[in-house]
Amino acid sequence: MSKLFIVNMNSEEKVTYWIKLSDEDLRAGATLLTGGHYLYVGFVCHQCIEKIFKAAYEYQINDIPPYIHDLPRLAKTGNFYDILSEEQIQFINVVNPLNIEARYPEGKTRIAQTLTRKRCEYLLAETKQLQQWIKEKILSKK
Repeated sequence: MSKLFIVNMNSEEKVTYWIKLSDEDLRAGATLLTGGHYLYVGFVCHQCIEKIFKAAYEYQINDIPPYIHDLPRLAKTGNFYDILSEEQIQFINVVNPLNIEARYPEGKTRIAQTLTRKRCEYLLAETKQLQQWIKEKILSKK
């Protein structure tokens, strides 16, 4: 996203923007699962969480989120890592490498072997649960 694009939004619009993108990624993940595109289900799960984390960052810090993809780091810099449960932290550590490694040929084969339909169903369910939790726990405090 261009800095120029987001600069013209107020904080509430930025939060809404990131939430919308996160929702779209979650829907895309379900479509990819149906089509059997398991490698990309993992990638989109990461994207969904990254974007809801960026919404939470904007909400908490009132500034443009950093251009990073590292989920734990994003949560830490957004001042909400400490309220995540141990299970949520474990999950973001599972999803975190799916963003970068799924983009490059040497990582695709290795990751594709681990992403079965059952595993992707789990990833999507946990992604949805974490996304909803962020919406309820952090973003509803307006």
